[in-house]
Amino acid sequence: MIDLFSLDQAIQDQQYRFFNKDPGIQRDIDFQKYSAHQGIVIITGIRRCGKSTLLLQFKDFYNHVSYVNFDDDRFIRFTHDDFQTLLTLLLKLNPNVDVFFFDEIQNIAGWERFVRRLHDEGYKIFITGSNAHLLSSELGTHLTGRYVKIELFPFSFREILQGKKIDPSDKTTQNLALVLKEFETFLSDGGFPEFIHYQEPEFVIRTYEDILYRDIVARYGIRDVSAVKLLAHYLMTNFTREYAYTSLVQVSGLKSDTSVRNYIRFFEDAYLLFECVKYDYSLKRQFTQGKKIYAIDSGMRNAISLKFSQDIGKSFENQVYIELIRRGYEVWYFRDKGECDFIARRPGSMLAIQVCYEVTPDNFSREINGLTEALEKTGAEAGILLTMNQRTIPDYGGNMEKEIQVIPAWEWFTYLSDYCVIR
Repeated sequence: MIDLFSLDQAIQDQQYRFFNKDPGIQRDIDFQKYSAHQGIVIITGIRRCGKSTLLLQFKDFYNHVSYVNFDDDRFIRFTHDDFQTLLTLLLKLNPNVDVFFFDEIQNIAGWERFVRRLHDEGYKIFITGSNAHLLSSELGTHLTGRYVKIELFPFSFREILQGKKIDPSDKTTQNLALVLKEFETFLSDGGFPEFIHYQEPEFVIRTYEDILYRDIVARYGIRDVSAVKLLAHYLMTNFTREYAYTSLVQVSGLKSDTSVRNYIRFFEDAYLLFECVKYDYSLKRQFTQGKKIYAIDSGMRNAISLKFSQDIGKSFENQVYIELIRRGYEVWYFRDKGECDFIARRPGSMLAIQVCYEVTPDNFSREINGLTEALEKTGAEAGILLTMNQRTIPDYGGNMEKEIQVIPAWEWFTYLSDYCVIR
């Protein structure tokens, strides 16, 4: 248990810092929807992507808010038995409090019972966490039907432009040049808030190491730290490429395919890496064939692997994948006679998406044929060819389908609708 004085001091320190923070760039979140929702609001996402700042942005919708960050060394001795003492201190500081923000509460065993009790007593609750699996398993057990979830990612390109007050609909030559420059920077630097602010690569490297050691090694009690580091670095360096578990056994030094699968699941739960399987009507074949890996952020990947210029096409593809899952799509890659980068599906929408930095006579047939085949064999209602800055391309092979839209990627990234093209 934690002593009363230390707990009181920690709470007051945290609240002072939290309520005096810069609210940062406004996120593309439906604040009214989640503020009005009767359930507990769960915000999950990778470390340092802005979850605490999002809480601060929600603060403006309420009059009496209390905040506690459990990812604080002064809470090391905090246990489930201390929750009632914590509540007493919070009510003492603000007797009118009716909204609680709990940051990284998953660190405390039994937290879900405390949160459920507060919710049942009529309090509005927001909680954040950096591990998808721990939160989902505990929520499913104790809070079924009582919550709504927000998955937060590093800044999108749209949010970055909004933060810099750049209007992508302004078609002047000067402004379009600025937008394109920002898009190239987005592909290389990604969207971690503090990296954008300070432009210090060491920030994302430290974040990456914190995820490996705190969210994976420590959380799952892994002894073979070198295997975790080797596997994570290999996957980061070789993002967007296809792999088999057997090949990763050799790379990492792990003893079995099962260990590799478990480690990749740990990476996914920490929002560090994402596994993309091949599109197939057979679920069994989906999971027995090769997979591709994508990184949460191209800027983090480039800082870790010390690469960018020769990998710009891969960074381009990676950021499209992240944007699709940000928009709520389930994503596969397609391969048959040809290849298509993504099949993306969510309720009411199924798309085939090809990502090509620049379409040329040399790659036209490969890109278009793969996209056309994916449209025919998956039943997707539309095909999108995302390019760096081409809006139209010559029909070099005479087989351009009318269902295919050619969209400059910087435009696609700035609109919430997948079909909305600026004219």
